[in-house]
Amino acid sequence: MALHTVIWIDHSQARIFDFDDESVHEVDVEAPHRHVRSRAAVSGRKEDSSGFFHDVAEKLNADHELLITGPSDAKLGLIKHIHAHHAALVPNIVGVETVDHPSDGQIVAYAKKYFRAADRLR
Repeated sequence: MALHTVIWIDHSQARIFDFDDESVHEVDVEAPHRHVRSRAAVSGRKEDSSGFFHDVAEKLNADHELLITGPSDAKLGLIKHIHAHHAALVPNIVGVETVDHPSDGQIVAYAKKYFRAADRLR
């Protein structure tokens, strides 16, 4: 049986769920607090989220298949960070899906359905 992880991420937090058929384990990672009008935003520069993405990637299990979800481009930022700094995780990424703001239970249910379908295709 494959072990699975679903990550729901936006620019303020990441919720990571490791699960199998019987159990779910959740880890939350909060992004550093940002002021609404940071100096980077005022100057037109992008804020550096690499520390946040690093913290998230460090929580991921290299033995699990990964589904990355979220409502914004933070999921793409995480994928770029993984490619650049955590190359061992790259083969484990099996999907990227845009989802809004579901409850924890909805995230896990979505991921279980996603992985069941992906497993049937292999």
